[in-house]
Amino acid sequence: MSRADKAVDVAIIGAGPAGLTAAYLLTKKGYSVTVIEKDPAYVGGISRTVEYNGFRFDIGGHRFFSKSREVVDLWNEILPDDFIQRPRMSRIYYEGKFYSYPLRAFEALRNLGIFRSTLCMLSYLRSKLRPKQDVRSFEDWVVNQFGHKLYSIFFKTYTEKVWGMPCDEMSADWAAQRIKGLSLGAAVLDGVKRSLGLNKRPNDGMATKTLLETFRYPRQGPGMMWEAARDFVLKGGNQVLMGHALKQMKHNARTGRWQVQATAGDGGLVTINAAHVISSAPMRELAGRIDPLPATVPQAMELKYRDFLTVALMIRSDDLFPDNWIYIHDSKVKVGRVQNFRSWSPEMVPDADIACVGLEYFCFEGDGLWSSSDADLIELAKKEMAILGLCNPEDVVGGAVVRQEKAYPVYDDTYAENVRLMREELEASYPTLHMVGRNGMHRYNNQDHAMMTAMLTVRNIEAGTRIYDIWGVNEDAEYHEAGDEGERAALASERLVPSRIERAA
Repeated sequence: MSRADKAVDVAIIGAGPAGLTAAYLLTKKGYSVTVIEKDPAYVGGISRTVEYNGFRFDIGGHRFFSKSREVVDLWNEILPDDFIQRPRMSRIYYEGKFYSYPLRAFEALRNLGIFRSTLCMLSYLRSKLRPKQDVRSFEDWVVNQFGHKLYSIFFKTYTEKVWGMPCDEMSADWAAQRIKGLSLGAAVLDGVKRSLGLNKRPNDGMATKTLLETFRYPRQGPGMMWEAARDFVLKGGNQVLMGHALKQMKHNARTGRWQVQATAGDGGLVTINAAHVISSAPMRELAGRIDPLPATVPQAMELKYRDFLTVALMIRSDDLFPDNWIYIHDSKVKVGRVQNFRSWSPEMVPDADIACVGLEYFCFEGDGLWSSSDADLIELAKKEMAILGLCNPEDVVGGAVVRQEKAYPVYDDTYAENVRLMREELEASYPTLHMVGRNGMHRYNNQDHAMMTAMLTVRNIEAGTRIYDIWGVNEDAEYHEAGDEGERAALASERLVPSRIERAA
């Protein structure tokens, strides 16, 4: 059965960080908004918090840190009283040994041994003396930065687990973006200072986020943030339609408005009449829902995604290890990372006698891992925890599985050109269609970046034109103006100026 909703100013596809940031700000400014979200229960997308028998699971682990003052201020506004400051501790598991991260030089030397450590340094020096000139792949970039030996130990196995493809087929863009600012020299110097107790100044992440020592975190997980944003939208008289999937959207050139159709879980059809559409849906999915189909549908269909599942285990133990998470660089197991939810926040785990960990598996929707039953995945997780020496399977008293489709947009050789072509066509044809967020822009960035793209999009809607090019937001959620001198001058008075984070008192 189809019904027509009242006309709204903005229809928003997806209730993740980007979609709900836009909905929150538009509601605050008095706009009428309808959000559609295909999940029947949870908002927040990959930043949601799933609850099972009182245990809370963060899907991937979300540190609340940003170099953008505007993003931090908005976090504090939406969730003013529920942040806690948490220490960051993570390690790498490799060949039965643990390596602290950030690196501790003497520990790494002891674990690797003098011979292998020497080979690592010689390999590093060789990469610096004779770097590869034509850097195209992830492997090329990392080898140039760290040398082939360290690449093979600390990057190759884990990265190929995450992405399900050889490192020499992955674009160098991903490495340059996610490992930006981290050099071997800086890491070793930092590690030596830590090992000798000479590091007097804690790292707040302003120089290199990869070495961040502490972070803020909602006391019951990141879902608190997005549930609070949803509640504000609802209290403002706007709609968040849960369990509604985008079916089709069509632009009326005569009226300048959109007809957005969404299918409910019971088969009912909702039609939303809107002046603007903000989409955080995957670009591949969006392209197939626009009527008429864009010319760049073939390019959109070439975009790839990596999916993800977490197997949470409840284990009879006060705690298993102090880390927030452990990277598993071991080809003998399929798990890529193990989260310790109590280390993220004690309130994630309701029983002091039960530890709760999340084993993260990277997969493709429909493959063997994704299609396995929950019971089989829990047994696999128990077996692999035993192989890693992290727990006795007999101590496991419960388990749950959480699946997340399209968790990571894949950076292959062709993704950048495919994104560019689709973006250019849609922006030229539909000035009132705005793509935001990780999947909406096919950019593997964090939630602060997703939020900043939404914040700028709201400003564009207010202005009635694209005064901000949201593709100029970098991975640190800082806005870089693009275009000629005239465009930069027009933006000068409105530019978002990032500053150092102000921690909550």
